[in-house]
Amino acid sequence: MSELAGKRALVTGASRGIGVGIALALADKGADVAITYERSADRAADVVRAIEAKGRRAIAIQADSGDPAAVKRAVDEAAARLGGLDILVNNAGIARAGAVADIGLADIDALLNVNVRGVVLATQAAIPHLPDGGRIISIGSTLAERVPFGGSTIYAMTKSALLAFTRGLSHEVGPRGITVNLVQPGSIDTDMNPAAGEQADGLRALTALGRYGTVDEIGAAVAFLASPAAGLMTGSVVTVDAGFGA
Repeated sequence: MSELAGKRALVTGASRGIGVGIALALADKGADVAITYERSADRAADVVRAIEAKGRRAIAIQADSGDPAAVKRAVDEAAARLGGLDILVNNAGIARAGAVADIGLADIDALLNVNVRGVVLATQAAIPHLPDGGRIISIGSTLAERVPFGGSTIYAMTKSALLAFTRGLSHEVGPRGITVNLVQPGSIDTDMNPAAGEQADGLRALTALGRYGTVDEIGAAVAFLASPAAGLMTGSVVTVDAGFGA
């Protein structure tokens, strides 16, 4: 499959979990891929090798998505080393639990800085590099629209911000043919939220399909939005959550 042959992508926060699934899915479709990572250099190197094994170019760039200077540097470096940038995937994100009455300022700031400000700044840095017809895809959460339990309110609020960001930005860059879309995963089997974890049965019970998703399933959704087939989709929300929000 070569729908993305010749395209150059940056996936933030892609040394593990959903980010790996996205990076590999884009490479499977023919894209060269740069990824960012915060601390997991060894795991990032594994992702680079996996992409290269598919015959694509791959780059790993250390960058904390909560650091404004690092975010801009990473985007500019990815574009310089890949020879341009066609696709930005804002995947980097963090989760911090705590009731609104109890959660500390440091956790609130961290959530806002990475999940909201980091997305805005990465996108701001990427827009000058993107050609007409480029792609901006952000990874949100199904909790943006349904929060049936406590402890995730602030996290969910940061992910709901991406709804407005996606819709508003689509009008700003639409005249250039750049599409802007949002993928909202549900419970996905990752290190952060394993399908065999203590909370997994309760989360499965909230879904229509009664199961967790895989990182490959999120990668497939992102690869579709990055492809020519999704050229008419912009300002859209694609929810991949096993019916959690149904």
